[in-house]
Amino acid sequence: MERGTGENESEMDRDEEEAVNEILRDRFRLCTISIAEAEAKKNGMEVSQPIMACISDLAFKYAEQLAKDLELFSQHAGRKSVNMEDVILCAHRNSQLAASLRSFCNDLKAKEPPSERKRRRNAKKEDKGAADALYIPDQ
Repeated sequence: MERGTGENESEMDRDEEEAVNEILRDRFRLCTISIAEAEAKKNGMEVSQPIMACISDLAFKYAEQLAKDLELFSQHAGRKSVNMEDVILCAHRNSQLAASLRSFCNDLKAKEPPSERKRRRNAKKEDKGAADALYIPDQ
């Protein structure tokens, strides 16, 4: 009996995940179509609905693949979260995009106050030191 309950919960989880994915896909499609329409209007063009749907589907599939790649890069580096270096690594096939991302990353680092960067480093060192200070061996 318990096995049946587990299967039902697993099926419910899958159904819920599919529903969330469908909502995400629909929202992504709406945003993509909105951007395409704005760009077409800005350039004095018209884009047909089938083309809009095709563009949004391709963009969504690309975004899915990009997300998988980013996840794998962060896992390979032994991290649980994606960082800017992972994003730049994903862009390595497009040299202009990679250069733009590197420039953007450097600009962000330059805008960050030095005291903030120093504070983060010191906090990490203090965390390590605090862990050593709190260690009490069993007697």
